[in-house]
Amino acid sequence: MCKLYGYARVSTQSQRLLRQTRSIEEYAGDRKIERIYKEKFTGTKLDRPEFKRLLKAVKPGDTIIFDSVSRMSRTAEEGYQLYMQLMAEGIELVFINEPHISTAYYKKMQAKKISIATSGKASVDKLIQTVLDAITEFQNDETREKIRVAFEQSQKEVDDLHTRIAAGIKATKANNATLPEAERKQIGRISGQKVETKKAKEAKGKIRKMSKDFNGNMTDKEILEILNISRNSYYKYKREMQLESV
Repeated sequence: MCKLYGYARVSTQSQRLLRQTRSIEEYAGDRKIERIYKEKFTGTKLDRPEFKRLLKAVKPGDTIIFDSVSRMSRTAEEGYQLYMQLMAEGIELVFINEPHISTAYYKKMQAKKISIATSGKASVDKLIQTVLDAITEFQNDETREKIRVAFEQSQKEVDDLHTRIAAGIKATKANNATLPEAERKQIGRISGQKVETKKAKEAKGKIRKMSKDFNGNMTDKEILEILNISRNSYYKYKREMQLESV
């Protein structure tokens, strides 16, 4: 039986996967999703733990739903080659935000063949068929090019971001050189400084209100049943909060 899978990915720990998973679930509708593989990992590499597990799980006839082509890969050539490989293996690929490069659309375009009534004269019909075959191949090449362009655009977004960051750092350094030390802007993270995510801050605020170790009257077990975080994260947050109050 053909199975339906989803794949959601963000690049950093501070980003959330909820929007992508909801998008995949809404697209699937009443159809059962075997599993949505989720991870926080750069899209410039195909060697991602959850993605590798997904590729091992899928079989010919199965479908993988992505919110966008950039979730699958942000490296143009690797993404394109993997797309063609999976399609050849009979795996259906769905890109919600780029339906024009989903495998179903690609196969539909590949199946299209221009036809015309025969003239009855063999030499003329052969000439016409040769022209029609050339047009069909041109359409197929154009469809393949659309897929390649989609992956190239995904990679370009990352390259452009890196360029903007590098330009911003260069401009800040140049500006800092003209300013007194006290007025200079910090570039990057201060060595040894810990950056706390919004999720961690929110969780700590709730723990502080509820836990009997702080301002509340609830046990760890009761709080864990309410908060949507792992036990490891919960106790890690508690330790950090206790150290902060020392």
